[in-house]
Amino acid sequence: MIRRARTIGVLATLALGALGVVSSTQTWVHVVLVDAASSDVAITGATAVPVLAPLSLAVLALGAALSIVGRALRLVFGALTVLISAALVTLSVPVVVGPPASAIGPSVTEVTGIAGDGVVSEMVSSTSMTPWPAVTAIVGVVLALAGLFVLATGARWPSGGRKYEAAAQRAERRAQEGPLDAIDSWDDLSRGDDPTTPDTPR
Repeated sequence: MIRRARTIGVLATLALGALGVVSSTQTWVHVVLVDAASSDVAITGATAVPVLAPLSLAVLALGAALSIVGRALRLVFGALTVLISAALVTLSVPVVVGPPASAIGPSVTEVTGIAGDGVVSEMVSSTSMTPWPAVTAIVGVVLALAGLFVLATGARWPSGGRKYEAAAQRAERRAQEGPLDAIDSWDDLSRGDDPTTPDTPR
């Protein structure tokens, strides 16, 4: 069960981080401008929330590292995952409710050459949201659950695979029993182990 918990925690974190990266490349908002030749301005997730891609990449890195770090770092990474999830929710929910001028301003300025939140707001006739801001907010909520799951179970995850555990057990047995005789060496060879090599897991 605990081994399965490690798999669930790692895969969930990686999947949510990847989804966040994908969301940063998608259109979040369509903006219609007043009296503009190019009236439909597409706002991507990376423009609406500039830190979305970096935070999502950080989640990917945390997920990849979770499978190899020790107990203490698992707890630290779980806590960091929860903090990142809070940031994703906090930044994406305002876009779902109604995009602020700071989210659409850079793209409108690029099209019109006019800057300033107040002026940009006056130039906007209407806005329409795609599902991606809501998807990102949901990703943030699920990511928080994944981080809490890691915090709850990470201390009990096994540190290595069966191969390494078996090697450690053999090393401990040899230390207790003393030097190997010919029969013990033959038994090790039958199991595929070379008794002449060090017991350091490879």
